[in-house]
Amino acid sequence: MVRTPSTMLPLGTAAPDFSLPNVDGRVLSLEDVVGERGTVVMFICNHCPFVKHVADQLAQLGRDYAARGIGFVAVSSNDVSGHPADSPEQMIHEAELRGYPFPYLYDETQEVARDYRAACTPDFFAFDAGRKLAYRGQLDGSRPGNGVPVNGADLRAALDALVAGNKPAEVQRPSLGCNIKWKPGQEPDYFVGG
Repeated sequence: MVRTPSTMLPLGTAAPDFSLPNVDGRVLSLEDVVGERGTVVMFICNHCPFVKHVADQLAQLGRDYAARGIGFVAVSSNDVSGHPADSPEQMIHEAELRGYPFPYLYDETQEVARDYRAACTPDFFAFDAGRKLAYRGQLDGSRPGNGVPVNGADLRAALDALVAGNKPAEVQRPSLGCNIKWKPGQEPDYFVGG
């Protein structure tokens, strides 16, 4: 299991648009998922132990913040030829199993992951009401096996700030997880191995 950190996209970056199929068959864009107070775009997958470790908290976050004006969307960008557990069919099952209250989109071309400079699963990007990047980094300090409780503390603090109309703290720690499984020969220039 290779531990890959997020790239820490510069704060203030505009949210890249996308148009991707959801597990329910609809094609959704950024416009379809934005919240009044902010939007979380997270890169996850089905098989990664780091994602499995926090999946229930992701579902809880979606439920907790939807009524507070935060939109949520999850994107899976892994190459399914080498990782069939991340296939769209398995994404449907995973979304149902976890009770995800947000769309779970499939990025087959991996272009959306590149646009966001996503590097790992999970990788979190929170944008303010103006769709400018306000937070990128870890969900919290928990990792598989480290004994730290999964509570979403870092992302929750950022979202609480956005809901209140404030900027999140600028000191932000990178997320850490499995690297996105790039198609052979298609690794982006920021990919550092794995």
